[in-house]
Amino acid sequence: MVYGVGILGFICGFIIGQYWLYKMLKYRSNEDLLHDRKLRWTYGILNWIVAGIGAYSFVFFYNLYFG
Repeated sequence: MVYGVGILGFICGFIIGQYWLYKMLKYRSNEDLLHDRKLRWTYGILNWIVAGIGAYSFVFFYNLYFG
């Protein structure tokens, strides 16, 4: 059951990360997104970090309340 909760947390975290990226990069031009190297960290790594935090938090709270 913990694996299912972890996968669900990862998916929810990934969706939240995508939403944050949408809000953060909404007003950037396509030229900026393609050529600005500082933004690559933002839309490359940030989403995976948020997904990992989501998976960790779902498993943590599952173990806290049901474990």
